[in-house]
Amino acid sequence: MRSTVLVTGASSGMGKAAAEKLLDEGYTVYAVARRVERMRDLAERGAITVAVDVTSDKDLVALVERITEERGGVDVLVNNAGFGLYGAVEDITLDEARYQFEVNLFALARLTQLVLPGMRERKAGKIVNMSSMGGKIYTPLGAWYHATKHAVEGWSDCLRLEVGPLGIDVIVIEPGLIDTEFGAALMGPLLERSAGGPYATMARKVADGTKTMYAGGATPPSVIAGVIAGAISARRPRTRYAAGKYAKMLMSMRRWLGDRLYDRSIMARL
Repeated sequence: MRSTVLVTGASSGMGKAAAEKLLDEGYTVYAVARRVERMRDLAERGAITVAVDVTSDKDLVALVERITEERGGVDVLVNNAGFGLYGAVEDITLDEARYQFEVNLFALARLTQLVLPGMRERKAGKIVNMSSMGGKIYTPLGAWYHATKHAVEGWSDCLRLEVGPLGIDVIVIEPGLIDTEFGAALMGPLLERSAGGPYATMARKVADGTKTMYAGGATPPSVIAGVIAGAISARRPRTRYAAGKYAKMLMSMRRWLGDRLYDRSIMARL
């Protein structure tokens, strides 16, 4: 029986590209997202598409029960669903911040909890957590987004130690600048929250800088899909895969410059 892969956030961007790549490689793919109508092309290619709100425990439980009944369980979980919440810390409500954590961290954690019993029973499985270069670096006005991705990194490290002896691999993907909806989706809300107050100058510069970065070209989502497919097929996958424009460069800068010099290099670009 072909391995069964569950991909969240599969209606666009890296999630959709990953689902397409894994279908091409012969996996049985369950592709889930809130916007199921945007996954019709995946369904036509053979994916099993399911409308799921990853912040709904009821939806997640029903999803895993369905896959267990139909396929015997999830062999590979690709936790891709997420979004970027940008704006000054002072301007973002705690309700918005909590929702950022609900989507980017707690939904990932809950779905992992649900698939682990089956993986433990089979003594095999792979959990792929989508982090970001933003899980290792930081930028102004991205505090809550970076907080969730830093949390995904640490959470994944702890999980790897817990489930590794049980035959389960935990893999972290750290994309750089990728040609998805991410940039456009964060700029509007960023300006709505912070362009009219004490952080207005910084907000406009961050928005303009983001627009310029994407205009200069970003890495296609298919590159990250290839990284995910390679990690899944590897007998001994690496713990982390960094790929995409700026990812390795910026994470190396953060590692070697130290806080003060890194701060200066980032602020000098504003």
